[in-house]
Amino acid sequence: MAQLIDSSVFITLERRDLTIDDLTSVGAEEPFAMSSVSASELLVGVHLAASSRRKARREAFVEHILRNISVLPFDLAAARTRARVWARLTVDGTPISRDDLMIAATALTYGYGVLTDNVRDFVRVPGLVVRQPAWS
Repeated sequence: MAQLIDSSVFITLERRDLTIDDLTSVGAEEPFAMSSVSASELLVGVHLAASSRRKARREAFVEHILRNISVLPFDLAAARTRARVWARLTVDGTPISRDDLMIAATALTYGYGVLTDNVRDFVRVPGLVVRQPAWS
């Protein structure tokens, strides 16, 4: 199954000084993409970098990702999925963050699973296939 790579995975790649080429070694063997929401989360990280040196390094890392990985939009179909899933999670008393819900809805809409280090929240989403990277 194709996988939508959550921003938590990219953050771990950066922290471990790995590249997107290392995604296959941690469990992204199938085709993969990222959501526009994850792209935004990564870009926020660029703007919040503590120093100009850190910002430049992080920006280069993020821009490399954005040039080389397909980005799936949060569109009307995903918005409909998000509304349905949000209502279900709210009724069940198991809500997740707005961004994670948008990422999950994008994955469900496009027929992707999610590869994430935030398994705890994503597993609450009915019908979503969730995997965690096999970090060594």
